Amino acid sequence: MKTDQQSEPAVFLQTVSGAVSDLKTRLQYDYERAYPDLAEIIHIVLDEEEAKAWDLSLFPHLLLPDLVEAHVEKLNLQPAETRHEDVFAPHRFNHQRAYEPAMALCG
Repeated sequence: MKTDQQSEPAVFLQTVSGAVSDLKTRLQYDYERAYPDLAEIIHIVLDEEEAKAWDLSLFPHLLLPDLVEAHVEKLNLQPAETRHEDVFAPHRFNHQRAYEPAMALCG
């Protein structure tokens, strides 16, 4: 019988694999929209860079967009527009608040 600790790595890898798959789908769409005649090349680039990202990190989805962009630039192509507002934190998350001390020191 498996314990929760034994199943955690499997759940982690499944979650990361899903994130990579979703990201590859989005990147494929973006690059095929930018370069419709290069669909096969884009597919090859994505597969190569996914393999490289998995070799470099347990979080390949964090590296994949930059690796793909660098590979595309080596092909003398411009990176595709890959804005996906739903992927990133909302704008208000990055808002800087003025410093407010939690406690005041009394003399």
